[in-house]
Amino acid sequence: MDLNGWYYCLRHHEVEHGLGCKAAERMGPYPDQAAAERALEISRERNEAADAQRRKWDDDDD
Repeated sequence: MDLNGWYYCLRHHEVEHGLGCKAAERMGPYPDQAAAERALEISRERNEAADAQRRKWDDDDD
């Protein structure tokens, strides 16, 4: 675990630096506090990109 990293706690909906809640309840590490604050948005963007890539992959099989 990165003791200097920034994390987003899914349990408390707060940004944590270093040690905090259990790893299973956190997203990260992120390089800075601002990125950790955007954790849910970053995750949503990555999921949308992966879904688009999956759809493209499926369409290419036809």
